[in-house]
Amino acid sequence: MIFLAFTILSPLLAGLTILVLRRASEALGLAGAALGLVGALGLLATAGSGDVQAVLTGLPDMPLRLIATPLTAVLALLVATVAGFVLTYATGYMAKDPEKPRFFGTLLLFVTAMQGLVLAGDWIMLLAAWEMIGFASYLLIGFWYRRDGVASAATRAFLYTRSADLGLYLGAFLLIGVAGTSEISATLATTGTPALIAGLLLLVAAMGKSAQVPLQDWLQRAMAGPTPVSALLHSATLVAAGAILLIRVAPMLPGGALLAIGIVGGVTAVVAGLIALAERDLKRLLAASTSSQYGLMLVAVGAGAPVAALLHLIAHAAIKSSLFLGAGVFQHDRDSTTMDAVAGAGRARPGIFAGFAIAALALAGIPPLAGFFSKDAIIAAALTSPSAAWLLPLTLAGTVLTGAYMGRALRVLWHGDPGAKPGTIPLMATGMAGLVALAVVLGATFGPLEQMLNAEMPEFGLAVPALGLAAALSGLALGWLVPVTGLLRGLLPWAERGFVVAGGMDALMVRPALAIAAGCERLERRLYDGVLALGRASLSLGQSARRADRDAIDAAIFGLVDRTVMLGARARRLQSGFIHRELAITTIGIAVIIVALFAAPYLV
Repeated sequence: MIFLAFTILSPLLAGLTILVLRRASEALGLAGAALGLVGALGLLATAGSGDVQAVLTGLPDMPLRLIATPLTAVLALLVATVAGFVLTYATGYMAKDPEKPRFFGTLLLFVTAMQGLVLAGDWIMLLAAWEMIGFASYLLIGFWYRRDGVASAATRAFLYTRSADLGLYLGAFLLIGVAGTSEISATLATTGTPALIAGLLLLVAAMGKSAQVPLQDWLQRAMAGPTPVSALLHSATLVAAGAILLIRVAPMLPGGALLAIGIVGGVTAVVAGLIALAERDLKRLLAASTSSQYGLMLVAVGAGAPVAALLHLIAHAAIKSSLFLGAGVFQHDRDSTTMDAVAGAGRARPGIFAGFAIAALALAGIPPLAGFFSKDAIIAAALTSPSAAWLLPLTLAGTVLTGAYMGRALRVLWHGDPGAKPGTIPLMATGMAGLVALAVVLGATFGPLEQMLNAEMPEFGLAVPALGLAAALSGLALGWLVPVTGLLRGLLPWAERGFVVAGGMDALMVRPALAIAAGCERLERRLYDGVLALGRASLSLGQSARRADRDAIDAAIFGLVDRTVMLGARARRLQSGFIHRELAITTIGIAVIIVALFAAPYLV
């Protein structure tokens, strides 16, 4: 229980403290990340001997749950580790930014939301965390919102992912309705048609978050945010959420849903790989690469081997964050990440280039780096799958393309004018070095990890490593030696446009959503104007009533009062106290009464 609290509350409290105090953001950020890492390590140590669970007050009969199983504890440790190194890098990258308290505070809240998502034990908690990471990512992508194109990039990312999130809501509510509980582990016992429908709906949600075809475009445009955001977003947080969702629900997925997941992932691995190969910007290349790699993870899930997807998720987190942090250093030196601008930047910083190259080779699948083992697991899963005829060619094509676009990136960074010798960047280099080291050594942990998860990997001999290595080496050679125009030929214009057809998802999703939003705004303004008009009419009526009350009713009442007072004053003068005057008045009164009595019969 204490480790659950440390894992989630440490970054949360640190982030809130930074946003309130607006000072010491680097120290507080690193302290929050470090304590969160301690909590995640404790969870992994205790989860091996049994699940750790915390039950919190929630909806009636649907309490909120946090649960650390071996799987969720591994994911929590992955998030905490990558976040710690990225925050170390960010202390150097954001050192001169006047808004760094806002950056560090929001980034830590982002990490908190992701930890809540991976440790969620019920669908309500997962939905809440899912919403939080979407909102936090919007704030981080749009961090430099005053710059041209940044606000629109953040809005695009929000619209794409939020539209696909409808699949998560419908899928989760369907599972809750069928199982009669919101506990995730209990709903995974769902079978038959409800399981198929829920699986396809959850696939839609994963396609949005993990930028799968045709929803991949937003991720490349999200490069408008600071580099540490890109590194964290692409490796272990927002984009990972879709793959994590499918890995967690894999035991429930029937054959039809698995086939759909595998096909979507395989097509994305190829299409996004072609887009990455055609890119003219280093960070956008890495973004398209992220879509492609998560496509390979979906292939593993679709092939019935979610553990292979998990291994590649872990390896990719270290690899891709290393690549983005390296790209951020080159951007720091050249004020741009276009291919022309960063040409030769690697020769100016041989240490950073070496780390970038190691990560690139790991992503391509070169032994003994982590990516080699995870790629082999995916190839083996595709080869032994009932859908091997579809999944294996797409997986191998995606692997070749991975080598090709990483080979091209390495060539661009090495060939060209190195320029003047840049200054030192110790904190940025330290953060990157830690992640590169993980990209090298993580493969050695995959065997024990499989045993801890009690997962069975597909059996394969030497054929699969040989096939994977051949695909990786051929891709690297093509990317290094052959110009992109020669590789893609007629596909190049299509790849540069992101294979957009009939306006793409902008025409099908973004523009309609913005049009609906504009229509809603116009309706709201009309309602607002109508309410104001009604208010003005009511105010005018009230003022008229006030005048009538003041000039008529109040005047009549005050007049009656004045006359009563006047009459009383006159009557008071009759009360003189002299007996002779009182007797005279009495006599006159009696006379008037007698006259009236005698005159009354004649008046009738």
